[in-house]
Amino acid sequence: MKEYHAILDYSCNLTILTSMIRGFAGGVHPVELKFTEDHPIEVVPFPKRVVIPFSQHIGKPAKPVVQVNDEVKIGTMIGEADGFVSSPVHASISGKVVKIDMFPHPVLGSSLGCMIESTNGEEWEQGVKEKYDYEKLSVKELVGLIQNAGIVGLGGAAFPTHVKLSPPENKPIETLIINGCECEPMLTADHRLMLEYPIGIIEGARLFQKIVGARTLVFAVEDNKKDAADILRREGVTVQVLKTKYPQGAEKQLIKTIMNREVPRGGLPMDVGCLVHNVGTCYAAFQAVQFRKPLIDRVMTMTGDGIKEAKNLLVRIGTPAIDVINFCGGYTGTPRVIISGGPMMGIAQCSENVPVIKGTSGIIVREKLHIEKEGPCVRCSACVDVCPMGLMPTDIYKYIAGKKFDKAKEYGVLDCIECGCCAYVCPARIPLVHYLKYGKSEVWRRSKK
Repeated sequence: MKEYHAILDYSCNLTILTSMIRGFAGGVHPVELKFTEDHPIEVVPFPKRVVIPFSQHIGKPAKPVVQVNDEVKIGTMIGEADGFVSSPVHASISGKVVKIDMFPHPVLGSSLGCMIESTNGEEWEQGVKEKYDYEKLSVKELVGLIQNAGIVGLGGAAFPTHVKLSPPENKPIETLIINGCECEPMLTADHRLMLEYPIGIIEGARLFQKIVGARTLVFAVEDNKKDAADILRREGVTVQVLKTKYPQGAEKQLIKTIMNREVPRGGLPMDVGCLVHNVGTCYAAFQAVQFRKPLIDRVMTMTGDGIKEAKNLLVRIGTPAIDVINFCGGYTGTPRVIISGGPMMGIAQCSENVPVIKGTSGIIVREKLHIEKEGPCVRCSACVDVCPMGLMPTDIYKYIAGKKFDKAKEYGVLDCIECGCCAYVCPARIPLVHYLKYGKSEVWRRSKK
């Protein structure tokens, strides 16, 4: 827990902005460090071996449908959805299933996964990558294709996309917001995707608009990506350029900024007539419908002072992190920490062999790391000032530390979006977001009992 602040020691010049007018309250301005924004997307060669977890999404893990020694092709379903809030997973290389067991997982620590060894070929499942005419397909058919392709939210939450596209009839969607903010420092994958594949993103967004029947479609892009905003506008879509502020890309904060509507406590965007999808999700859905391509790869950023070459990369799902690191020239020295995700919300890893999964937006390798000692809370209220959810992290932390989880729930711990703003500004270097994450898990665990 004490390493959390050290991960962020790049971000030393803090400016706190509290929105006084339209826009979400709180938030911070960490140093951006987006060194790869001018680096075109490179394709990582397919690995010799992948480990594909059956849990890469919110909801129930996929159920294995293959066995050891089965031959698979690229796009073969290896795990089927186990319920409505679940998502299938597919082979990202062609080869043989050699093991189904517990493997390291970048979010869960470990989980059931499928190890596939390549047969050195690029053999695709029949029908995948062919071009299809999808213009006349019904809404039900479009949602079915997206569901069967295993599309989930690629902004980080990995919520099954078909579920978000199926709101109840009494929750009509008026406005569809496409999230191109990418507010995490250091990450530039979405930025590059908008620059290089704008038409595919727009087509995916229009698919979503057709499916949910939204009257309005708007792209949200922060003002540090004006080149991407210009390209999208030239393709004929509405783009709203927003002032750069973290966590602008969180869906509740984005809705507040664009629509001036507040999602109710415990509610969802559909409760205020909105739906938010990431640009990467749009592009993946377009590929699923146009080419029947399952989600077997994604664009991510590889960066940090611990690797020789920072890059934006198209990587197969299941590729070990060390393979991606080696493609970027390897380590500069002895790495102190490997982070899956961005510096604000990313998770420090215990192994360089964790696989890239659907929700992996980036990998950061740090060599220079200064660990600061956690001190006592000085009651300065800085964490309260920057919390975008209007919570009181200092009081919630006190209750969690004292094992008073009912009080933590009363004070809104379940509303925490785990953005890390509170920990970022804490002068006592208390890893507040870690305490709140622990508190949330305990509240959920006790409620299940």
